[in-house]
Amino acid sequence: MTVLDLLPTLRNLPRADKLKVMQFLIAELAREEEPALQQGATYSVWSPLNSHEAAHKLAQLLASEQSK
Repeated sequence: MTVLDLLPTLRNLPRADKLKVMQFLIAELAREEEPALQQGATYSVWSPLNSHEAAHKLAQLLASEQSK
């Protein structure tokens, strides 16, 4: 079935079904764009552990919220 075959069917769907089709297509596109993780590969992950700059910014944010 081609896209041209689908278009008339999609036009005749109720609004709620059209939204479900859109959600499905968006989820499919997002899944295809996500990089697939390879089994056994190693990936670097950033951690705030030992990040003194991040701790300082967080403390500033908390202090500014308390002063409001």
